Amino acid sequence: MRQNPVLATVTGLTVEVGAKVLVDRVSLRLRAGTVTALVGASGSGKTTTGLALLGEYPAGALVSGEVSVDGGRVGHVPQHPSAVLNPARRTGALLHDMARRQVRDLPRPLRRAAARQRVADALADAQLADGETLSRRRPHQLSGGQQQRVVLAQALLLGARVLVADEPTTGQDALTKRRVVDQLAALTGRGIAVLLLSHDLDVVRELADEVLVMSGGRVVEEGPAHQVLDAPAHPWTRELLAGPRTLPYAAPGSGGEEVLSVRQLIARHRSGGVSVPVLGVDRLTLRRGECLAVVGRSGSGKTTLARCLAGLHRDHTGEVLLDGTALPRSLRDRGREQLAAVQYVFQDARAAFDEHRPVLDQVARTAVRLRGAGHGEATEEAGRVLAGLGLDGALVRRPPGRLSGGELQRAALARALLARPRVLICDEITSGLDPVTRRSLLDLLAELIRGGDGLSVVLITHDLDTAAPATRVAVLDGGEVVEEGPREQILTAPRHPLTAALLGASRRRGAAARP
Repeated sequence: MRQNPVLATVTGLTVEVGAKVLVDRVSLRLRAGTVTALVGASGSGKTTTGLALLGEYPAGALVSGEVSVDGGRVGHVPQHPSAVLNPARRTGALLHDMARRQVRDLPRPLRRAAARQRVADALADAQLADGETLSRRRPHQLSGGQQQRVVLAQALLLGARVLVADEPTTGQDALTKRRVVDQLAALTGRGIAVLLLSHDLDVVRELADEVLVMSGGRVVEEGPAHQVLDAPAHPWTRELLAGPRTLPYAAPGSGGEEVLSVRQLIARHRSGGVSVPVLGVDRLTLRRGECLAVVGRSGSGKTTLARCLAGLHRDHTGEVLLDGTALPRSLRDRGREQLAAVQYVFQDARAAFDEHRPVLDQVARTAVRLRGAGHGEATEEAGRVLAGLGLDGALVRRPPGRLSGGELQRAALARALLARPRVLICDEITSGLDPVTRRSLLDLLAELIRGGDGLSVVLITHDLDTAAPATRVAVLDGGEVVEEGPREQILTAPRHPLTAALLGASRRRGAAARP
């Protein structure tokens, strides 16, 4: 590794909450112009270590060791950027506030133009080419990938010399990941030290100078990236690097009836007081017992489509039909049976739980609210379903903050299943998860569909590898379905240039990941 100046040091960091050790004697050094990657399973201590550089620790934590930052400001790109974006303010206003603080020493006549230019440069550096349009929207009107890049623009505006990037490619398609990799590489060219917390080993391989592998709060292996990734010495590192092991979904019967369908759907977002069309789908169907993967780049309209299906986005025309009957546009206008029939599992499972109540109670509440089950019956059923997903009784009696991201995603899936739905909408549920947890979650989903209960799944994903087990694939671009067909045809003989580009990028990244 290049012996550039050390900008930040962590020495013997230990973080304990109650009787649980989150981080156990971790040490690392961040050098100017280099990328140090922390990899490991969900809950291994990566994020706790990264946040220590910002002086942030869990409530009630007992901390020992030393954290020293000599590089000035520390920027942070969190895994779930919606948590740090003010939902009431337009993204442009947030960025301009930061920029104005940076130029306040300039003569007054020059400040506005200088701030505007800084914002434009930061948006361009963060790969938001349509930043002018997006700056008029509020955070909830942006896709997860767009939110991620807005937060990166904020960090750039701060002039950070050290950047903690927590899963910066979460929810990004292969083409956008390529640009994020290029951007982070460009930041190191400016002398910025990057601490990359990531489960995406392809990205780690392309960017990292040094890799530290964490398990159970400890560093179990570390060294130059090529050494750790090409010749792993620890069994856990080898497990992380193992290839996919996902079971195939059951193919639907040729006569499977149509469960959910879309007709002439046009969805809009309000921008600058004007309602702007962002999605137009003439027809899309889902049959009993099948999995439809909806694939597209960040901002292509995938999540907007999913939210329309679930009644979470009411600003649309056209119809969403369940068994041929039009569903009300708004969740609030749907009856209990309709709510139970179509369930949604969110990308950010942590934000979907009340942080003050035990997970078991929140999962059981679904059966009480949507099926009229008694409290005792619902709690017993919730415990069984959670146990079936690998979450034991002691774990699920904790508040959500005591569970890892992968554990919470399983709990979110259990909560949806307590409604006994006919349609399950899974919105990027594997993004942000390490390879081991990702494989496990997809295998669980596969088993549910293979169970023969007629469950149908809409799998929203940016990742063609995640889409591979689906029965059918629909590709979105610019708010339109540009290609749809059987999985084999889409993934082996794509007709649309975007599908071919996504597939090519995925294959190139996979080839780069192999030793």
